[in-house]
Amino acid sequence: MSTRDRDRDRDKKKVKPGEVQLQEKMVALNRVAKVVKGGRRFSFTAIVVVGDGNGVVGHGLGKASEVSNAIAKGFEDAKKNLVTIPIINGTVPHEIEMRFGAAKILLRPAAPGTGILAGGAMRAVLESAGIKDVLGKTHGSSNPHNVVKATIKALSSMRDAYTVAKVRGIPLEKVFTGF
Repeated sequence: MSTRDRDRDRDKKKVKPGEVQLQEKMVALNRVAKVVKGGRRFSFTAIVVVGDGNGVVGHGLGKASEVSNAIAKGFEDAKKNLVTIPIINGTVPHEIEMRFGAAKILLRPAAPGTGILAGGAMRAVLESAGIKDVLGKTHGSSNPHNVVKATIKALSSMRDAYTVAKVRGIPLEKVFTGF
């Protein structure tokens, strides 16, 4: 990991769970079986996304023998993984492609009124984050675990013009003109 990556990670705003009012969305629920001497023992895994609808989002995984316990554990895990993302006029600041495992996602800014044109796990993350207009596409694996992680990784790696100007040490106008 380069020093630039470390500095960027250090500058990321980690959010404390008590500071925001979170809404949870369950992305996927899976029944898994463990084969034991007497037969199969079933348990559940739940992927949960939480967000305040204003640029704070996180994801979690909960495992338990009951569905409600798995969702509760996923919610607690998601509160530990909150990140702040930039939102400009209800959309993402710029286009980005991101990979996690075999899942590859593409996010593009959209005009006001477009809505969230993304499906499945990606839609849950974008709605929880508070993004209103975006174009999203998944390629490769549609595994909800990897799609959620790729989407959050893409959102957390986005930078708005103010952040870029601050990092480069130049006025905001020079970010857009390049001179």
